[in-house]
Amino acid sequence: MNEVLLRSLTPSVLGILVRRGADFAVAEDAVQDALVEAVRVWPADPPRDPKGWLVTVAWRKFLDATRADTARRRREDRLDEEPAPGPAPAVDDTLQLYFLCAHPSLTPSSAVALTLRAVGGLTTRQIAQAYLVPEATMAQRISRAKRTVSGVRFDQAGGVATVLRVLYLVFNEGYSGDVDLAAEAIRLTRQLATVIDHPEVAGLLALMLLHHARRPARTAPDGSLVPLAEQDRGRWDTESIAEGVEILQAALARDRLGEFQAQAAIAALHADAPTAKETDWVQIVEWYDELARLTDSPVVRLNRAVAVGEADGPRAGLAALAALDDSLPRHTAVAAYLHERDGDLAKAARLYAEAAQKAPNLAERDHLTRQAARLNARRGR
Repeated sequence: MNEVLLRSLTPSVLGILVRRGADFAVAEDAVQDALVEAVRVWPADPPRDPKGWLVTVAWRKFLDATRADTARRRREDRLDEEPAPGPAPAVDDTLQLYFLCAHPSLTPSSAVALTLRAVGGLTTRQIAQAYLVPEATMAQRISRAKRTVSGVRFDQAGGVATVLRVLYLVFNEGYSGDVDLAAEAIRLTRQLATVIDHPEVAGLLALMLLHHARRPARTAPDGSLVPLAEQDRGRWDTESIAEGVEILQAALARDRLGEFQAQAAIAALHADAPTAKETDWVQIVEWYDELARLTDSPVVRLNRAVAVGEADGPRAGLAALAALDDSLPRHTAVAAYLHERDGDLAKAARLYAEAAQKAPNLAERDHLTRQAARLNARRGR
């Protein structure tokens, strides 16, 4: 196999696809897939025209990807904004694709990344943000996953835990990111719950419903973010909350606690409070302790610091925050909030402005910028 030849042909093949009207990012993936296919096929059957072969295969891969994306978007377009309650009527091929992409030949992290990219519709940048790694690192991970599964038979489904992780990340991106995938994630998780009786499947479904119930109140008419404490709880979807709590209680009763059930319990405590001041922060801290024990996640510990600040005062929250790496996403925003609660408005304003520069999306950046301006205005009076 002449790898130098392959590398030399790559820019030319990519250029041909783009000139034919292919989106650059999709064309790039298609060319990479064609190169993987060449590595597999050429040693036994070298083509007479390597460049023509690559163009043909890459274009076919591009068309397949475009058709798959179009079909997925049509499925999403048929959904109402709010997922209908009750069991899903049938299982379609999308959920099966999730299981197939979680192939046993892949590590769980690689399977999640590949599924999010190939089936979930997320960009490499969005996946990298979810995993707290640089985009280049995630691109390499996805490329390695593609190489691993090239040529294997997709007749072995992956594990439920991997599929749950994918659905969770797809929902999170749909709930808080640039692409609206939350309703699709709920639909697929409902389907999974009809075929797999497991408390963590139920826990994930409950978590999604409880978070999605707050969606109407999360943004103001001008599109700006509304923090949880300031949301109009009358706009929360009480039917989804009731369904989520019922599903969660049944799952917890089985005494097989997992991280999704613990997260759902925290969401249920927020949903149960008539006002922000009546939130049971002490119990929320206890659930965060359970969640930290189950996951050992720095993001969980960051959220726990906020809860500690509410339950035991801002200085206790700052002490919990001090034990964490300050490079964590949203660490600076949490520090700003706790310093504001502690009365240090100058430091809080500075930290809000700093956090705005690090924000992962425009809505969050605008919100943090307004927080900094609000505190600066208060200090100027």
